[in-house]
Order: sequence, then structure tokens, then C-alpha cells
Amino acid sequence: MPNAIPPITKTTKRHRATGRVTLTDVAQAAGVSPSTVSRALRGERAVDPALIERVQAVSAKLGYVPDPAARALASQRSNHVAILIPLLSNALFVDLLDAAQKTLRAAGYQTLMGVTHYDASEEEQLLREQLLHRPAGLLVTGLDHNAVTRKLMESSQVPFVHLMDLPTDPHAVGPYCVGFRQTDAGAAMTRHLLQTGRRRIAFAAAQLDPRVMQRLFGWRSALQEAGLYEATLEFLNPAPSSLALGAVMFEQIMQQRPAVDAIFFCNDDLAQGALMAALRRGIAVPSQVAIAGFNDLTGSDQMLPPLTTVRTPRAQIGEAAAQMLLSLMRGEEPAEPQRDLGFDILQRQST
Repeated sequence: MPNAIPPITKTTKRHRATGRVTLTDVAQAAGVSPSTVSRALRGERAVDPALIERVQAVSAKLGYVPDPAARALASQRSNHVAILIPLLSNALFVDLLDAAQKTLRAAGYQTLMGVTHYDASEEEQLLREQLLHRPAGLLVTGLDHNAVTRKLMESSQVPFVHLMDLPTDPHAVGPYCVGFRQTDAGAAMTRHLLQTGRRRIAFAAAQLDPRVMQRLFGWRSALQEAGLYEATLEFLNPAPSSLALGAVMFEQIMQQRPAVDAIFFCNDDLAQGALMAALRRGIAVPSQVAIAGFNDLTGSDQMLPPLTTVRTPRAQIGEAAAQMLLSLMRGEEPAEPQRDLGFDILQRQST
């Protein structure tokens, strides 16, 4: 039986100082070299599947737990990938993170997450902390970073990929990134509203992070092209986005600009709150005012009426960005350094 597990003998010793089973212990028990054990436990394709199964069985029998610190010291790089996202309270980033983690884990990498809260200085500090652990790679949300953060990434020699955003100029030579053009999406939704006959289209936004401001620019550009732009149609609130704020902003817009015939909200939670407020006030949607959102968040298709929105491919972005990072960590050049996954306009009954 060539794949049988060798018996565990008294010669299998634990680390003297900690009592911890070491990689060498597993190698001795499996009858292979420590480097083979390391490659087998990472599931590298070049290792025979039967040998991988054998090493895993020995590892489990001995209770071996890999020491990431020792691995990082030996290789000058750990087996973890750092991921920086703005928020965990937004389903957009939860979907993105989940897809990226699944892809990286399948390739043998662990993830360490940092939440920046849309704060440039907090992002900088989180990046400094992550780089101390010698990550194998880095996934970071957006392209808008302060000068220190950009310098840290560029000088770290750690492969990194940007999530969600793409350079405004599709022909520009820029960093590795996966996402879509927020400006184009904002313009596309505005044109959709224009095509339905709307002429007084307000834009309502919260949080006011760089991606929201790009959507604002897209809305503004589309209305300027149509000769319908008015600065007083912009309603911007720096507070965090929420259903409650969406209701408040809807009331504000209807009081200040009662002739508005459509409102484009920068995020679905705001639009959902607006639909609830319209229902409470007896304002007919869409016959009196159309309402549109962004991101196609959970529940948008169940609103009364169902919400027209921009569907963004956040799970696909997470997976594709992780795959691109895996290529970079293998020393391979991605086929598409800037991968545009696009977006869809989902027309429902709210417009």
C-alpha cells in the first residue's frame, strides 16, 4: 500500500520550547522532505494528489497547525492577502469580500480585512499595519488614496489590485484594477430617465465618497448634454447612507422642488427610504415622480413599486480581482490589467 500513512513513532518530536508539532515532524512522519510537505499543504498543482492526501492525513493525525509567522520569516512573504474595504454595513462590500475570500481561500491564501470607514488617514494606518505582516498581496477599494498611501503601496513590492473603480480614461496606463466606470453608470441611469420623458431630474446623494461623486458627475454630464442641468437639482448630504436618510431627503426635495419629476438616488437604501416616504404621503410613483437607485441591493425588487436601479457586479468584481491578484503573486502578467465588468440598468416599475 504505497499511500499508507507511516506509523507515528517516538522519533516524531515536538518543538522543545513550545511543544508545537512542526513542519519537520510532519515531513519525518510522512517520509518526505519539509519542502514537499509545505507544497502539499498549499495544494500546489505540481504535487501528486495522492501525496497531498497522504501529507494531509499525517498532518491531521499529528495535529499540525501551520505557523504563519515562521512561514513569512522563511519566505519573506506570508500566505495571507490583505483586503481594505470602506464598510461592512453595506451589502455591496459584503458581497465583494465574500467572493474574494472564497477565491483566495481555494488557492491556499487567508485574508486579513481592514475597514477604512472612508477615512484616508485610517486607510493609511491600516495599510501600514498590514504591510508589517508581509502580505503576499493586497486588494484595496477604489483608486482615490492620499499620497502617503500610494507611496506605501508602490514601494512595498507587494502585488496589489484595486477594486470597484477604473481610470476615467479607458486608454490610460494605470494600476491593476477590476470594476466599472461609475461616471458612465451615473450617466446611463440619467439617460434612461430622460428617455422615459423626465425633464426635471434631481440627484440625491449621501456619504459623498469618490464613487458617489463620480455618479454625480455622470448625472450632471447627461443633463448638460440635454440642456437640462440645474445646480439646484443637486441634493448632497455627507451623512452615512440609510433608509431613514432617504426618506428625509425625499421630503426635502419635494418641499424645495415640488416640480421635480424624477429623483436619482446614489444608493438603493436611500431610494428605498424615499419609496416608503412617498407611500406614506400618498405621492404616486412613478406617475407623479419617478425614483431610481444604484447597486440593486437586497429588497429593491420587493419595494412598492419595485425599484429601478443600476445593477453592479460586486461579487464578480471580488472574484475577478482575486484571480488577477493570484496571477500577479505567481509572477504572471494579467491579460487585462484594467478589467471592466460593466453594469446593467434594471428597469422596474418605479420609473
